[in-house]
Amino acid sequence: MVGGTPEWVIREDAGQPVILALYLRQVLGIRSPDELPHLRGIPPRTIDRDEQTQSLLERQWREYWAMTVEPQAHPSQVPLDLVDGFETLVALPVEGAEVLREAIAPHAVEAVAYSQSVNARYAKDAAAKPGVSYRAYASAIAEHERQVGRRAHSFELNVQVLPLTQRGVWWIGSLTIAVTDGLRGDVVAFDAAIHPIIAELA
Repeated sequence: MVGGTPEWVIREDAGQPVILALYLRQVLGIRSPDELPHLRGIPPRTIDRDEQTQSLLERQWREYWAMTVEPQAHPSQVPLDLVDGFETLVALPVEGAEVLREAIAPHAVEAVAYSQSVNARYAKDAAAKPGVSYRAYASAIAEHERQVGRRAHSFELNVQVLPLTQRGVWWIGSLTIAVTDGLRGDVVAFDAAIHPIIAELA
């Protein structure tokens, strides 16, 4: 609250660490989170691992994913260490992530390049339409306030705009959603899709 009035903070991005984590999810053949579609433009890979190794890899990736999406909510119990080849975009626990560290190593160059290109495209689109992002959320909040007959409660929301294969909105953290870039660019459809999210938070 500022001076007794509720405030809301919405951060929108196509964050390179998040895109990179999803790229690795795809090339490593990791299923979770089950409901989240794949990224576009990444050819399927054949995965040749035994079940035990795959299971361990999936668990280590899920822990890395949680830390990447909402680092404050999922601090590591042990120190983190940057992974060679991934610039400052991937930090894994020094202990307990050996299988993941080894599995992602061969994908560094292509994963970083993919995340950079998606992030650059998002930044270019956002710069071409200044203020559009803010207006989309402000109108959804105003509409919610009209419907419930009160000011919106203070809340925080992080929005990751991603090139996913299906249109939609998915919760990927307690304060974070993923939205398809195509849906984000469609004013009317995005307005309808963001309403239930705002209603849940505000």
